[in-house]
Amino acid sequence: LCETEAVRVLVDEGPSRVHELIAMGAVFDRQPGGALALAREGGHSTARVVHAGGAATGAEVERALVDATRASAAAVMEEWFALDLLVEGGRCRGVVALSDDGRRIEVRATHTVLATGGAGQVFSVTTNPAEATGDGLAMALRAGVPVADVEFMQFHPTALHHPAMPRPLLSEALRGHGALLRDARGDRFVDELAPRDVVSRAMSERMHEQGVDNLWLDATALESFDARFPTISASLAAIGLDPTTDWLPIAPAAHYLSGGVLTDLWGATALPGLWAAGEVACTGVHGANRLASNSLLEGMVFGARLAETILAGGDGPTATGVLVPLLEGRTEPVEPPPVPGPDTTGPGGSSGGAALDVAKARHQLQRAMTDGAGVVRSAASLARAGGTVAAVAVALGALPVDRARGELANLVTAANSVLASATLRTETRGAHARSDFPHSTDAWRCRIVHCRPDGTTVLARIPPVPPVWRP
Repeated sequence: LCETEAVRVLVDEGPSRVHELIAMGAVFDRQPGGALALAREGGHSTARVVHAGGAATGAEVERALVDATRASAAAVMEEWFALDLLVEGGRCRGVVALSDDGRRIEVRATHTVLATGGAGQVFSVTTNPAEATGDGLAMALRAGVPVADVEFMQFHPTALHHPAMPRPLLSEALRGHGALLRDARGDRFVDELAPRDVVSRAMSERMHEQGVDNLWLDATALESFDARFPTISASLAAIGLDPTTDWLPIAPAAHYLSGGVLTDLWGATALPGLWAAGEVACTGVHGANRLASNSLLEGMVFGARLAETILAGGDGPTATGVLVPLLEGRTEPVEPPPVPGPDTTGPGGSSGGAALDVAKARHQLQRAMTDGAGVVRSAASLARAGGTVAAVAVALGALPVDRARGELANLVTAANSVLASATLRTETRGAHARSDFPHSTDAWRCRIVHCRPDGTTVLARIPPVPPVWRP
């Protein structure tokens, strides 16, 4: 399901964007001779990943970008919370937001960029921070902005099995350097560097067969662990684990949403004035299953293209990339799946009443989604999850009045879109696995697009593109 031209943009422009980050002050690991050190991760045929501090790449990129932002004339309103898009006359005019002191304020803008990240908090076991509640995705859905590929939630196979949340991530770089996956008997059972969906499904199946809730990552043979992976080493030491002697308990955790708000090759959405970049966007580069480390690369390439396009006077979507079928009218409406009735054992409290325990309702939704829409789904499990999400929606009631209720409302909206797409896609493809439909089919080589505020789901059929392999 990859959009070929978007992938071409990614690989052609990626190297120069890395050097732009270096020019901004980002410091990446280097070989003794000074060349950038490269690592290999899951699904990679060659070492191609630039990294910093072993496995602290994201922190270093963020540090450099935050420093650059603070040195600019940008006004940064921290601790504000965007509630909804302002749409007037067929154009996005900004957002309605809660200020840091709780006031509802209209923030008007000629151009509005969604860069809100993913929706990992839809699930109870995730590597995502508490703020990853699908806010941009939900705002777009409520405004009728086309959203696609949300059934493809990628689960990272090697999250540390520990009560901490978000789950500490044992980077794929460990397996790239030789760490092994072992089952409850200590046996290897899968190629450690297979794509993440393959590894996560193999782990789920082995855990089910052996009746356990975690497996093991064996990194005891890795040399100079503390020096090569200082961040991971410190996290493990804090909970009493020594990777040089201990096998590390692991289990799959929700990690990355491959879909999102559809954009053209310049970051424009189908709604003029609204743009999207990063995990909240769907550029088509990830297809049904993101390749490891392409998330930072995508944000860096398409975020920069978006900014440059706005500065150059760009305004509104172009018929490029994944927007082509929509803008050209090449969509096929499909019957939305039935919406489950509320689970009567769900959250209590009157509709919209103050009696609703928001934290408890959030946990119930997350638990239901992990159980019913996790690594492997079925029609029955998705329906069970839908009943709980419906009960949370009823209990939540009217429009939210604070951030906690706003995040819960966004989780409900995001969860419903995931459930609808996962129910419609009666096959197994990439990060979407159905136990009742274990094989992929040509009929589903297409995108499932949510694009109208009344909940109608449209199916955009994308003709198959044969893979082209290059040395």
